[in-house]
Amino acid sequence: MSSFIKEKDGIFPSVCSLDCPDQCGLLVHKKDGKIVKVEGDPNHPVTKGNICNKVRNMAARLYDEKRLEYPLKRVGAKGEGKFERITWDEAIATITNRWKSLIETKGPESIIPYSFYGNMGYITAEGMDRRFFHRMGASQLDRAVCQAAGSEGYKYTMGGSFGIDPEDSVDSKLIIFWGVNAVSTNMHQVVLAQKAKKNGAKIVVIDVHKNQTGRIADWFIPILPGTDGALALGMMNILFDENLIDEDFLKNFTIGYEQLREHVRQYDPVTVSSITGVPVDDLYRLARLYGEITPSFIRIGNGLQHHDNGGMSVRSIACLPALTGQWLHKGGGALKSNSGYLAHNTYSMQRPDLLENKQTRTINMNAIGDALLQENNPIQSMYVYGSNPAVIAPSSNKVKAGLERNDLFLVVHDLFLTETARYADIVLPSTSSYENTDLYGSYWHNHFHLQQPVIEAYGESKSNYEVFKLLANGMEYDDDAFKETEAEMIENALSNTGNPYIEEITYEKLAKNEYMKANVKPLLPGKLLTPSGKIELYSEKMVEDGYHGLPTYTPIVNDGDAPFLFVPGPNHNFLNSTFSNNEKHIKFEKTPKLHINSEDAIAYGIETDDIVKIWNERGECELTAAVGDNVLKGVLVSQGLWADQPGTKQIVNSLTPDRIADMGGGATFFSGRVNIEKK
Repeated sequence: MSSFIKEKDGIFPSVCSLDCPDQCGLLVHKKDGKIVKVEGDPNHPVTKGNICNKVRNMAARLYDEKRLEYPLKRVGAKGEGKFERITWDEAIATITNRWKSLIETKGPESIIPYSFYGNMGYITAEGMDRRFFHRMGASQLDRAVCQAAGSEGYKYTMGGSFGIDPEDSVDSKLIIFWGVNAVSTNMHQVVLAQKAKKNGAKIVVIDVHKNQTGRIADWFIPILPGTDGALALGMMNILFDENLIDEDFLKNFTIGYEQLREHVRQYDPVTVSSITGVPVDDLYRLARLYGEITPSFIRIGNGLQHHDNGGMSVRSIACLPALTGQWLHKGGGALKSNSGYLAHNTYSMQRPDLLENKQTRTINMNAIGDALLQENNPIQSMYVYGSNPAVIAPSSNKVKAGLERNDLFLVVHDLFLTETARYADIVLPSTSSYENTDLYGSYWHNHFHLQQPVIEAYGESKSNYEVFKLLANGMEYDDDAFKETEAEMIENALSNTGNPYIEEITYEKLAKNEYMKANVKPLLPGKLLTPSGKIELYSEKMVEDGYHGLPTYTPIVNDGDAPFLFVPGPNHNFLNSTFSNNEKHIKFEKTPKLHINSEDAIAYGIETDDIVKIWNERGECELTAAVGDNVLKGVLVSQGLWADQPGTKQIVNSLTPDRIADMGGGATFFSGRVNIEKK
């Protein structure tokens, strides 16, 4: 037992487990064995004691009266939410007996896991679970709902998920937040930007919605959804045309810049303005700012990649720092994700060798609705953990129809009876991160954190690690892979990584220090992990993979004739569907709003606080109108994944397409169209 658990009162180190780039260091206050307060660790070198409202009020989630305490089995109709208490022995026996029968009659690929990063711990999210389903030979899940498209596009240019050290951005003189509501989703990057601003930096925000980040900018640039790649190419056109480039850098550290120079001639300012909605004068102003100010830093967000062309858009933006030679200047460059610096031994953690010689299939999680409804070789059982597909998956009405199938054996492991869990046959109570041992790595700053348990498990709840060991035992899997302790899994994940940045980081040192920073060095001068070892403005690998070798703009797919582009972005007090069921966080966020341009509102007879219906062939929603100039004409923006409350229609993903993006199997949440009317 962790020494932290034994002590009933005191202040203990911890780390935030949420799927957020900041991954804050925390101090947890306990009284009588319970967490009574969560605050930031002021000694953390990056997060420095500042935490968001979500985490500050974490105790309300941990001790919510709706939290699950023991296993349940369904006794009512699917979706009705009627369950009765059972023992863990009965739950494990029910699950494994059903799976043994399915494997014998339908094959192991009739079973599929569905998970994402509701808890970012490596053991919880991609450890014993991966080993278990590899050993079974179950259908594999392509977990591509979040960063997949943009990460692939960035990799073609830069060789992997490597950007500037965000701590260096205090030295930036121009900071561009591009497609990221950082105030709500990357708050410490905002803190660093504000420090840079005190030293004379300018802050520019490019987005489809003037959200909280847009409001702190020196200059906010509204853009039409899905046109970010065109804007980047238009900037390149001006940079080359006005000789605002670093010729020496391009010659020494890139390939393809002469081809790019000719290629971007077609993206002249007038053409790009007509595509993006950015006025020609603003396009010139932006390009000149970028070409004249050094060091400049682009924080590339997740939002712009959730389009049909999302991978190529990120690929295009990632080329910009090379044109002006930013990578040689402290505080210059770009950052999409820094997960490459913390690359660990995923083979050891996930044990893909257990899948060898097994015939199975891979299903993209963005297409789970279609997968659940397909008649040929259907999914017969799904095991859900760390996610809530009934709310977070696109085309959610399809997903719900699949979950309603009486022949689908559904198991959900969660802290709450989520919208997905209401359809489950068996529901298992999950521990929170504060009850587990786990390893965390930020995908923004460059630190590993070790979480040691701070409190006892809530009720009869168990961690993913514990449950998958129980399931392995029930399935009679006696492989050594299911006998490792959490400490051994972490130790092995940090060993034999081939990653020079983390050679000094070990489990033993983390247990002593709580967090450690990778030995990050500037990317250039140096050899990148691209095929050429340089920044690839032209990529032969892209050509081999069926893409244009140069950054290119392709419009988003025609999503029908509805008049409005619809972007369902994040809000400030939820994280995906996490916290959306908690009364305290709902009170903070108030109501699900739909932002509409003033001119569009007049045309449709809509005023602020009116209830409006938006719909397409996939579904409909009812939201509260917020009229103003925060979005361009023809664009509607909502914020947050709200819980499916009785009597409401507020599941925005009932409207979103489940098409697959151009790269990485990514999602296209933001490339849908809708109609609107006042209720």
